[in-house]
Amino acid sequence: MKGNLLDINGKKLKEIELPKCFSQDVREDIIAKFLETKKNKQPYAPSLVAGKQHAAKGKVVHRRHVWRSGYGRGISRVPRKIMTRKGSQFNWVAAEVPFARGGMRAHPPKVVSMINTQKINKKEMKIALMSALSATASKKKLISKYERLKDEKIDNLPLIVDSKILSLKTKDLISSLKRILGEQLFQLAIRKKTVRSGKGKLRGRKYKSNAGLLMVTGRDEKLKTGAFEVSNTKTLGVNDLAKGGPGRMTLYTELAVKELGERLK
Repeated sequence: MKGNLLDINGKKLKEIELPKCFSQDVREDIIAKFLETKKNKQPYAPSLVAGKQHAAKGKVVHRRHVWRSGYGRGISRVPRKIMTRKGSQFNWVAAEVPFARGGMRAHPPKVVSMINTQKINKKEMKIALMSALSATASKKKLISKYERLKDEKIDNLPLIVDSKILSLKTKDLISSLKRILGEQLFQLAIRKKTVRSGKGKLRGRKYKSNAGLLMVTGRDEKLKTGAFEVSNTKTLGVNDLAKGGPGRMTLYTELAVKELGERLK
C-alpha cells in the first residue's frame, strides 16, 4: 500500500511505501475488547463503620423478666440506643438499620464491583493497534465516525505530512493544517471547548470539548500546542486512535510512519 507525503501547504511531495500496519482488516470486535479491558473507574464507597458509630446493643429482646426487654412496650425488634432512662424505663430510638435516622445505607456502592479485572492477550493487543491504525487510513471508517463528512471528498488517507510542520509557530501551524485538511476536515480537527448544557455545570464538569485531530510524531520529535492532541509513536495506543470507535482523524509525520512500521513488524 502506498501513501502520499504532503508538504506544509498540502501539496504532494512524493509517494511513499506504507507499512503493513496501515492495510490490515479492521477488527472492531478486538478493538472493543481492548477498550473494555482498559476501562478504569475511580472506586468509591461509604466508610465501613458508617451508620454503626453508636451504642445500640443488638436487637431488643421480647421476653418477660429480662433486663432491657421490649416485652409489652409495643415496639419493633430493632437495635436501639438509649437516650435517657429511669430505672427500667427507657427513652430509646432505633439505630444502625437502614430505615433509622443516621443508620447505614441498605445497598451501598461496593469497591469490589468497580475494579476492572478483565485481561487481554498480547497478540490481541497488537491486532487491536494495527486495526486502529488501518481504520485511520480508511475513508469508510472515517465517514462512519464523522457523520458530517458523508458527502465530502476525502483524499490522501492516511494523512502524512513532512516533519517541517513541527518547526512552525502556532499561527502558521493552524494555517498549514487548514490547507492540508481542507475547510470541512479542519472544522473537526480543531479542539473546541464549550459550556455543558444541564446540571453537570454545577457538578464540577462545566466544560466539555471534542476530541479533535490526533497528530502522531516520531519518538524524538516535539510539538507543543493546545489546538489538538499530540502523541508520539512510543506511547501511541488504541485509546488514542479508537476511543469511541475506530476511524479517528489522524495526521502522521513521515518519521512517525517509519517508526510505526518498525514497532509493528
